[in-house]
Amino acid sequence: MAAVRSILFALIFYPATILWAAAGIIGGLAGPKVTLAVVMNWVDLHHWLTVRLLGIRARIEGNIPDGAYLIAVKHQSMFETIEMLRYARFPVIVLKRELSRIPIFGWVTRLYGVIPVDRSAGAKALRQMVARGREAVAANRPILIYPEGTRVLPGQSPPLRPGFAGLYRALGLPVLPVALDSGRVWGRGLVKQSGTVTIRVGEVLPAGMKRDEIERAVHSAINALELAPKPGAELLGRRDDPS
Repeated sequence: MAAVRSILFALIFYPATILWAAAGIIGGLAGPKVTLAVVMNWVDLHHWLTVRLLGIRARIEGNIPDGAYLIAVKHQSMFETIEMLRYARFPVIVLKRELSRIPIFGWVTRLYGVIPVDRSAGAKALRQMVARGREAVAANRPILIYPEGTRVLPGQSPPLRPGFAGLYRALGLPVLPVALDSGRVWGRGLVKQSGTVTIRVGEVLPAGMKRDEIERAVHSAINALELAPKPGAELLGRRDDPS
């Protein structure tokens, strides 16, 4: 059944994404608010399909406040790249430059607000990230970044990429670390398993920490679920996503 549900998800979600992206581009002619509305409607579609079709729900521990933060998130699957937009208020997203250049989809990501990263450009890439980051701060939007730089399997915890520390230092923002375990149900293949994804929002880390201190604190916090109690244990501040 998991394979059937996963195939149906792919047959519905990916063609719908093309339609939503086209609508976002057309809506962008009417102003950025229309693009934001279209993107959030697409996010709602993804959420409905993951819950009703795939049987995947999220259990959220903690809350993400409004305002300009660096939201540093563990990355194990596509699940969080879309679902995190439901928990943070219109975050600007740090992503690979290649994704922002995909026809139609990439165009609407730029209208929504992203910070493309060219990993081969070195210092130039960091300067561009900082410039885009300052625009996000000026708009009071949070910046969502996957500081390990890539999607990893459950149990893996690679070191943080240098771009995270560069943004942290240049923008002077506090950091909100987020741990999750989506890789248990949403693997790299086609088939997704039903189950519950835990999303744990850590304590805010202040701006101005030394590089080794902030990297150590963020790395520990986003990997907190690797040593977490087994599912079913009672945790302070837990709430299930009602939908």
